[in-house]
Amino acid sequence: MADYSEAAYIEKLYEYGEQLNSAKDKSQNVSDYKGIIETAKTSVKAKQLAAQFIPKFYKYFPALSGAALDVHLDLVEAEELGVRVQAIRGLPLFCKDAPDNIGKMVDILVQILGSEEFVERDAVHKALMSLLRQDVKASLTALFKHIGSVEEPSTDDTIREKVINFVRDKVFPIKAELLKPQEEMERHITDLIKKSLEDVTGIEFRMFMDFLKSLSLFGEQAPAERMKELIGIIEGQADLDAQFNVSDADHIDRLISCLHMALPFVVRGASSNKFLNYINKYIIPVFDQLPGERKVDLLRSLAEFSPYTTPQDSRQMLPSIVQLLKKYMTWKKTGEEMNFTYVECLLYTFHHLAHKVPNATNSLCGYKIVTGQPSDRLGEDFSELYNDFTERLNNVEEFTRATIKKLTQGMDENNKSMAGAKTDEEKEKIKTKKQNATTGLRTCNNILSMTKPLHAKVPSFIGDKRINLSWKEVTKTAPAAAGTKRPASAANGANNIVSKKGRGAGSFQNQLVNRALEGLSLGGRAGTRGRGRGRGNGRGWAGRGSSRGKGYHR
Repeated sequence: MADYSEAAYIEKLYEYGEQLNSAKDKSQNVSDYKGIIETAKTSVKAKQLAAQFIPKFYKYFPALSGAALDVHLDLVEAEELGVRVQAIRGLPLFCKDAPDNIGKMVDILVQILGSEEFVERDAVHKALMSLLRQDVKASLTALFKHIGSVEEPSTDDTIREKVINFVRDKVFPIKAELLKPQEEMERHITDLIKKSLEDVTGIEFRMFMDFLKSLSLFGEQAPAERMKELIGIIEGQADLDAQFNVSDADHIDRLISCLHMALPFVVRGASSNKFLNYINKYIIPVFDQLPGERKVDLLRSLAEFSPYTTPQDSRQMLPSIVQLLKKYMTWKKTGEEMNFTYVECLLYTFHHLAHKVPNATNSLCGYKIVTGQPSDRLGEDFSELYNDFTERLNNVEEFTRATIKKLTQGMDENNKSMAGAKTDEEKEKIKTKKQNATTGLRTCNNILSMTKPLHAKVPSFIGDKRINLSWKEVTKTAPAAAGTKRPASAANGANNIVSKKGRGAGSFQNQLVNRALEGLSLGGRAGTRGRGRGRGNGRGWAGRGSSRGKGYHR
């Protein structure tokens, strides 16, 4: 092309543009469009103007489509920010009358999602949203290819993360606008997500599941099979077909996190049979070998699941639960330690399972419950089991009452200390102690409420919601603790231990309030652990290999 000044290039471009605008049959003005393509290789301002004209008239010159796209993509990669931004803005226009280009344009745009220039990133976001509004199905399909799956893994983790962030921040919030027709497009994005979930971190899994739950496809009026579908997704993520290895911390984290995520769907009627069978078969037998913080997570999840178990599942799980309960109830006065959180969880689970199959406790605890079924086993002598079980109950009650007394004394001391506290730091420490003690009192009161009906030969098992578990939100009718929040400083259930040894008032008080009851709040649950176990790119539940580290906790 002749060597013009910048002003001349701009003048030529406007001339080409005016001729094309005024032409009735624009396809006849091939030389004008060629002129625009050639001028796009000249000055900076000419490049910016050409970046507007090339996509504007693109559809009229199919024979020049390859040359036009090549030049425009050069503008997208230009050194000058203004040229790049203008070229990015024009990319959706290449798809207006050529929908087959959408996948290609999405591929180009996601490469620039990580730009350090705000104005450039903003242009990319707007271009992608324009494409989504043009053809949401094709655009979503192209975007999710960059998130990847086991069969088609993402080749660039940085791009993958940027795409996930874009989908989370820009697409999900306006799902009602984009996903039309609703049922068809909700099903399409569900299928895309399910494929991507084969290889995600825990944070990503939680984010995608939260989105799926928000779809009308899985709303309150959704049929049972839809809940079954979501439970199936969570079961797949938990890897329940794998042989359990207690040394596989990633699998343990994922399993317990997924167990908790499944709870809302179980409440809505979906079956938890596969989860419970796996836990009963593999996890409970090695409970003592689990990491301390995961033990309390597991027991809390089981407690929350227990009201929704079937009679068949309850009968299968009761022997394991009773065995654990006996283990963690204090035995005689030998100075054994007692974990209040464990005992509260196990007693709650025991009540709800036994409520569904009461006669199963005859051979486990020595009760005399008559249902008329052979499983009553009334002809056998289980008196030793009954004596053992009730003695453990007595010891639990004795220790719990003593603990309540100490906690109450500690609350009084904390109130006095608060009155004399001078700094915000001192006040915050005392506030935390009071919160921990309040939660501890709730735990102890729950334990006493649940042990009381178990002393009779024919006990009354609790199968309703009269017990409000200590880590759940406090209801308005709750005593003194009403309005308090769960302790923010909680560590984990393994720390929730107090010993009968050394009951000196000072050491006992400090241990109980400052440390022992720290584990009463929601420990780490379902929030930062990820997926992987050697699949795809090896994205672990806690992160995606060495290239990124993510957490997943509730």
